[in-house]
Amino acid sequence: MGGVDLIMLKNISVFFRVSPKGNLLSYVLFLLLLYFISPKIYAGEIVNPSPDSDKWQALKNSLFNKKKIINNANEILTIEAPFRAEDAAVVPISIKSNFPQTSKKYIRKIYLLIDNNPTPVAGIFSLSPRAGKADIETRVRLEEYTYVRAVAELSDDSLHMVYKFVRASGGCSAPAGKDQEAALARMGKMRFRVESKSKLGEPTLAQVMVSHPNFSGMQMDQVTRLYVPPLFVKKIEVRQGGELLLNAELDFAISENPNIRFYFTPGNKEEILNAKVIDSTDSIFEKDLVVNSDS
Repeated sequence: MGGVDLIMLKNISVFFRVSPKGNLLSYVLFLLLLYFISPKIYAGEIVNPSPDSDKWQALKNSLFNKKKIINNANEILTIEAPFRAEDAAVVPISIKSNFPQTSKKYIRKIYLLIDNNPTPVAGIFSLSPRAGKADIETRVRLEEYTYVRAVAELSDDSLHMVYKFVRASGGCSAPAGKDQEAALARMGKMRFRVESKSKLGEPTLAQVMVSHPNFSGMQMDQVTRLYVPPLFVKKIEVRQGGELLLNAELDFAISENPNIRFYFTPGNKEEILNAKVIDSTDSIFEKDLVVNSDS
């Protein structure tokens, strides 16, 4: 509500209180003013900043070399993110494709971009048409209120973008959720699973999670008061029967204990999925998953 509205509201309310026996005209005016102003008070009229900022233009030109990007491409993909995150260090992001992955038409890459993070490229996910669906879910850190964008590169080289403005701050510099020594002791332990019973020829949701502190280099040790050196997962590869299904190139914007949900399509009654995780020190962690599918 603007300053003029506040002044008018104050003057009319004072006039109504001091008028003998409550002036009828002031009463009517007061009610009319409340009628027109109260929606602003309660609705809040929240307006997001322009998505077409100088920072975004610089990032776009750096990544895509001024190539045309089709905006608000909801027929290709959608992005889900909270309006206001409960925890800036663990912000859930869901990117969903709106057509099946086939050899004729598929999403080749998804760029997960965070405009106002110290390093805005949170992840680049390269996808195989064998996946059946090009959906990706993960959790990220946000250092400032920011636009979070998903840019899809299709098999015909076209680019399509959707975005959300998310209110969260301090996620990249927030202290680790667990004791540093305990986090390092568990580093590399993996969970790899299928979310539901799989069927031959149907896209099946799977999840890979690795225990890793994912230190950003911006976090301060609460005991020594020194900054913890960066140590984060930089790549996750998933193979299906030896063929690359998903390649995720990641940054420290991914939350502690990186977690990715993705799809694969079983082609045999028994499939072997392999997940390989590489961190910024080139340490490698691997896990196999045997998936049995119904016909």
